[in-house]
Amino acid sequence: MSEIKLTQYSHGAGCGCKISPAVLDTILHSDLPKMKFPSLLVGNESKDDAAVFDIGDGTCIVSTTDFFMPIVDDPFTFGAIASVNAISDVYAMGGEPFMAIAILGWPVNTLPAEVAKEVLEGSRKVCAEAGIPLAGGHSIDCPEPVFGLAVSGKLKKEHLKRNDTAKEGSLLYLTKPLGIGIITTAQKKGIVQEDHLKKAVDTMLILNKLGAEFGKLPYVNAMTDVTGFGLLGHLCEVCEGSGLSAEIEFSKVPKFDFLDSYIQQKSMPGGTQRNWDSYGSKISPLSDVKRAILADPQTSGGLLVSIDADNSSQFEGFVKSKGLTLEPFGKLVKKGDKAVSVK
Repeated sequence: MSEIKLTQYSHGAGCGCKISPAVLDTILHSDLPKMKFPSLLVGNESKDDAAVFDIGDGTCIVSTTDFFMPIVDDPFTFGAIASVNAISDVYAMGGEPFMAIAILGWPVNTLPAEVAKEVLEGSRKVCAEAGIPLAGGHSIDCPEPVFGLAVSGKLKKEHLKRNDTAKEGSLLYLTKPLGIGIITTAQKKGIVQEDHLKKAVDTMLILNKLGAEFGKLPYVNAMTDVTGFGLLGHLCEVCEGSGLSAEIEFSKVPKFDFLDSYIQQKSMPGGTQRNWDSYGSKISPLSDVKRAILADPQTSGGLLVSIDADNSSQFEGFVKSKGLTLEPFGKLVKKGDKAVSVK
């Protein structure tokens, strides 16, 4: 069983499997009249991380699902990463998860059931780390291995963080480095250095628990997590939803410091080009290297946080007390011709 390499059984990997933003817009468009649900605070309209429903006593329920094909070869680690990624959507709304349900698609005639068991064991470990039960699930016979979670969470209404409520003048922070798609593609091509892969895997295994604490900070005015659309795609959603533009400094964007050699070897996932085809017209001109990193699909990526500028020192001190050092990589400005300008 140790000889099985899960990434060889799928055509894509992790959040790089996501349907592109442009195609997703077509799929989600409906000509039917919209039903009104006043208690639904967050739905499809804002392209946010999860749905949020007000149950009427000051508490909101957060509901999300996320699943994908293997991002690493080891089944236990695949299950763990997929679970961290799915739970992140609740944290990105400022919420706290309380229950998860598993989603499993498995090629039962190709891969042993014992391998699927390892995937579930990885998920159970992460759910335990998040303090929630893996309470059940559903499975199907599927041509390629697929795993993820449906996660339920909760938050106080006043702690809700959205991706479309950012303010002009805000500073932008990112809690994990970019480059996951580049490194995992290098793994699939057989050219990755083991220490580089370990750093990428370790990053993907970090739960975004800080999101629940950011939800309680009044000067955090918007938040989302960075996954399959890359930093530029998710930042575009923040800008368009908030009626603003962003100016970012590439040198200050958190990223792994060993990406250049892999980019030179064309180790970029197909999702990078699909992302750029979807939103490249909204971005200032970029070099090939900057585009490869900023549009790189992230799996279990970090939180993109918009902070009232006057509270930047307070925010940086808070995250430092949690063992994380951050600096702003950009700011939000009045809406311009481009959603995002990169220096």
